[in-house]
Amino acid sequence: MEGRQRRRWEYLWVALRLLHCCGELVSAQIRYSVPEEVKEGTVVGNIAKDLGIEINTLRERRFRVVSGSNDGLFEVNQNNGVAYVQKNIDREAICEGSGTCLMELKIVVENPLEIHYVGVEITDVNDHSPIFPESEQKYDIAEHTSVGTRFQLHTARDPDAGIHSIRMYKLTPNDHFDLDIRQSDEDKIPFLVLKNPLDREQKNMHHLILTAVDGGKPQRSGNLTIAIVVLDTNDNRPVFSQETYNVRIHENVPIGTVVVRVNATDPDEGINGDIEYGLGKTLKQKVYAIFELDRLSGEIRVKGMVDFEDTEVYKLDVQASDKGQPPLTVECRVVIKITDVNDNKPEIEVTSLSNTVSEDSKPGTVISLISVTDKDSGLNGKIISSISEEIPFDLKPSFKESMYSVVTKGILDRELMSHYNITITATDCGTPPLSTYKTIRIEISDVNDNFPEFSQSPYQLYLLENNAPGASIYSISASDKDIGENAVVSYSIVAGDGRQNDMASFLNINSNSGYIYALKSFDFETLKTFKFKVVASDSGIPSLSNNVTVKVFIVDQNDNAPVIIHPISANGSAEGVEEIPRNVNAGHLVTKVRAYDADIGYNGWLLFSLQEVTDHSLFGLDRYTGQIRTLRSFTETDEAQHKLVILVKDNGNVSLSATATVIIKVVEPKEAFAASDVKRAVTDQEENNVPFYLIITLGSVSTLFIISMVMLIAMQCSKSTDYSSKYLQDTNYDGTLCHSIQYKSGDKRYMLVGPRMSIGSTIVPGSNGNTLVVADHTIRVPGEPKAPTADWRYSASLRAGMQSSVHMEESSVMQGAQGMLVQNWPTVSSAADGEGGEVSPPMGAGVDSNSWHYRYGPGPGGPPQHLKPGEVPPEAFIIPGSPAIISIRQNQGGEDDKSDFITFGKKEEAKKKKKKKKEKKDKKDKGKDDGDE
Repeated sequence: MEGRQRRRWEYLWVALRLLHCCGELVSAQIRYSVPEEVKEGTVVGNIAKDLGIEINTLRERRFRVVSGSNDGLFEVNQNNGVAYVQKNIDREAICEGSGTCLMELKIVVENPLEIHYVGVEITDVNDHSPIFPESEQKYDIAEHTSVGTRFQLHTARDPDAGIHSIRMYKLTPNDHFDLDIRQSDEDKIPFLVLKNPLDREQKNMHHLILTAVDGGKPQRSGNLTIAIVVLDTNDNRPVFSQETYNVRIHENVPIGTVVVRVNATDPDEGINGDIEYGLGKTLKQKVYAIFELDRLSGEIRVKGMVDFEDTEVYKLDVQASDKGQPPLTVECRVVIKITDVNDNKPEIEVTSLSNTVSEDSKPGTVISLISVTDKDSGLNGKIISSISEEIPFDLKPSFKESMYSVVTKGILDRELMSHYNITITATDCGTPPLSTYKTIRIEISDVNDNFPEFSQSPYQLYLLENNAPGASIYSISASDKDIGENAVVSYSIVAGDGRQNDMASFLNINSNSGYIYALKSFDFETLKTFKFKVVASDSGIPSLSNNVTVKVFIVDQNDNAPVIIHPISANGSAEGVEEIPRNVNAGHLVTKVRAYDADIGYNGWLLFSLQEVTDHSLFGLDRYTGQIRTLRSFTETDEAQHKLVILVKDNGNVSLSATATVIIKVVEPKEAFAASDVKRAVTDQEENNVPFYLIITLGSVSTLFIISMVMLIAMQCSKSTDYSSKYLQDTNYDGTLCHSIQYKSGDKRYMLVGPRMSIGSTIVPGSNGNTLVVADHTIRVPGEPKAPTADWRYSASLRAGMQSSVHMEESSVMQGAQGMLVQNWPTVSSAADGEGGEVSPPMGAGVDSNSWHYRYGPGPGGPPQHLKPGEVPPEAFIIPGSPAIISIRQNQGGEDDKSDFITFGKKEEAKKKKKKKKEKKDKKDKGKDDGDE
């Protein structure tokens, strides 16, 4: 029978467990159960499988249990997702009382971040026996005590719950007492009931045993020995004023505070009416630690710390006994309710945290999960959470009231802020409110989102010519606001497109340092300026780059010695022979030494001096123009031949020079005319070859003109017609001509264009190419602007040609604007007479070309001819080494002269010589006529 009954109980227990589990499934939360006191390693359940998480991702997603107040009781296996017992479980230590003992585990997985709550019920095991607070309880009972009188016995305590708690009490059989059980809210209270009157004379002491038995299998029990002493008569019991006292106090009240005063009265007299108070013997131990009762006054005082979060209600059993023999006792209950005080700050727990976030994270990216709790209740436990302002993060509430997620709410930029200290504030609603602060440091990881930046743009480099090949000429620097590999900058030069002025192929750059090296030596006379591009790229993925233009200006050095172009002998040496009549007067122009220097400025400004002369009193040399003139008339004692060695030197820091030798032969007038006849005969012979040369020259010039016009039209069509563009940047400085000599002979003005002078010496805005333009009031070149503006400048090539001309005549006046200094500069000219030339100050003279008025004439003594900036007087151009002479005549009256013409070859030169011979012949005939008279 006992075995069947036991099986029925087991079946009933299994059914109850199944119903309990079904109820948990309905609640939509996974719940497991495990008995207490099981061995470590006991499997609770496969949480990953029940949650639907793939087993092979558990370790990667950091599948784990976040420990709460009960640290380390359970753990999960990241290999299979099984939850197991890690430490010994004592249900009675975890959960007090007989209710369900349920633990809530927080399961966290990352990537993406998830949190799950799993309930684990700790089922009770009958591992405790019922225990009485004392092993023996003693009662003094008067012999006249009425039948039915009840005496409360000690209540046994069993920490186990459910069926394992106390089920019944048993009393040893006797004739006078019976056992009565009163079921209270929490447990069963045994009472000893007198069923037959006592007779002290028959038996003054009774010994009984009370046994408490639980419902476990096997059953456990505990015994209490009851000693009853039969006393003499005391027929009145004390009576309390209230059967139950209800009071309310605040938690954390000071020690010694009076909670309540109980009062009992006894109508007996003497010691039988004196009352003493005491607490019941069956209260919990912490009640005795918190409260105390004055035996005489009946005052209950606070003895220890009252904490609402520990216990909300205390129930005290108070006894009142008189001092009669035997004493009579009565009981009452005191219910003390604790009022919550806001004495607990909120607690912030960071459940999961990503310490680093990328700066390109989108708004709404989850950074951390945070739980906020408060042990207080009511408004004292209601929490308001907030996050520090003025940061690109926000606090977003989760599905649970106490859970929050920290998310991004704006665009992150590591270059502006590399990290953030996020302060989370949790404040309860108590009075006064209490707050807790938690600071989270978030590092912003870098993304390659910044281009390298150069320290300046564009770069301008002034490089002395004749630099050493392979040497560093400049350094480029670029910075990147990113960090790490994203900020490592490398440099490179953009490969050229093969154009004429592309010099990138002659440069190299150190990719790490940015130092630029020239692979060749540059020559100012060949190349004056060029530009190239440098690219700075970072090492990010993908790489970002930026480029800058480096403009290189070649600075001239005095590396070219003057070159003598007249006199030149047949073998190419700077020697010449000049014959002059003996009857010439002082000031007669014997000859003019012409020279040029490929350099510019002071390096190309030439000065002439006599290094060697036969007679210093006879010949003089102009320092600036190189003209050799007689200082006096010849005498009979003067030698017939004179040797002059002329030194031509420039004005560079280290002056370079050249010498020319002029042999002057003094002949009689008749011999001079005879020599002229010989030269005329030679000239007549050479004129026979003029037609052949003329045909070749006309064909060549026509071909070149057609090609030039085609190229000019093509370039005009391919570029903008905006005359305000920076045409100087399009100028080709690498032409083959670099010098000009202006002079006037008779009624014609000429410009001698020497070797290496760029044909584009005068650049007209709107033109594109090398075009030789003669500015004139009546003759205009198509595309030439109608009138120069105040911002007009000479082109660099024209200035170079003007400043490097070495044939200097009388000084022409440069007069500045009002209030400016007036300076004299040598006039550029090669005229044999006193004609003036165009004024141009040497380079480096510190003169602003906008503040000068240009005029032509023989210097201060002659009438000035004022020219506006940009106007060039009518002039002709002679190209040495070419038979072509281009001459443009200008009618002073403003009308076009029908005699304007273009002649080629030596025919024009022959005509000049014929004209000179005719003049000399007329002069000679006139002299004869005078002699005859």
